[in-house]
Amino acid sequence: MAEFLNTTVNAILVAGLYATMSYGLALIWGVMKIINLSHAGVLMLGAYSTWWLSNTLGVDALVTLPITAIAFFLLGMVIERVLVRRLADAPPITTLLLLFGLWLVMQNFAYSVFTGDTRAVLTPYTQSNLRFGLLTIPVTWLVTFAIGLVILLLLQQFLTRTMAGNAIRALAQDRDACRLVGIDAECLNMVAFGLGTMLAAVAGGLLALLFSFSPEFGGPFQLKSFAIIVLGGLESLIGVAVASLIVALAEQWSVAVIPAALQNVVAFVILVVALVVLPNGIMAAVRQIEWRPFRSPR
Repeated sequence: MAEFLNTTVNAILVAGLYATMSYGLALIWGVMKIINLSHAGVLMLGAYSTWWLSNTLGVDALVTLPITAIAFFLLGMVIERVLVRRLADAPPITTLLLLFGLWLVMQNFAYSVFTGDTRAVLTPYTQSNLRFGLLTIPVTWLVTFAIGLVILLLLQQFLTRTMAGNAIRALAQDRDACRLVGIDAECLNMVAFGLGTMLAAVAGGLLALLFSFSPEFGGPFQLKSFAIIVLGGLESLIGVAVASLIVALAEQWSVAVIPAALQNVVAFVILVVALVVLPNGIMAAVRQIEWRPFRSPR
């Protein structure tokens, strides 16, 4: 019972991080309808940014996250303005290949600057645990969950309580109508891509607190993000949060029946099942359910 309880709590903590790294991918798809294959490269560079800044400045890795967030928000806007916007009228495969090539450029940049050595971000609380009765919670997991929760709350507030956020949501629903009422779609595309890049980089920084990394880092997490946004619904932030919890629980519970080395396979199995059974995601399936408790039988 204690092991099951610890596994479940750890899965909930992992789900918060998975949601953080998936929201950026979902946001860019929702607004621009493009699959950002450079997501993995940004996750990796976010991890390296956290490691480099914490070592250079001699501060806790968490202190560097605002710097990483600002830098990658600006980088994302530059990528959209200089590269992605030029292919706005091109077939979707063209943008897909462009962002895949950008991922390779990021990877090779990391190899040339940081070499292929495996790095790790260590903090004074890396090996610390909190005990609550039968529960044993790693402090690092708890900290990353708390930061991820704060980020998601801030994102929700931005999207629902600000003019720019409401405009982004409207753009995701009907681009032509937004143009008719005078909304600057190109500017919002740039902001959305910047936000998506920023979320991915911060998620990479949080992942660096938990896992070692190299220039190959990011690929498996990108695939998990794909599984999460497909399962949750490509345009539903709530669905992404629910799907993150499902994937995290499935991964953590699967350790009891499969080797830990195969844990990443669980997310890929979920991706295949979701594409076959729930191609429109969980939230779309929920919306289709008609509740008629008082309807008389025919």
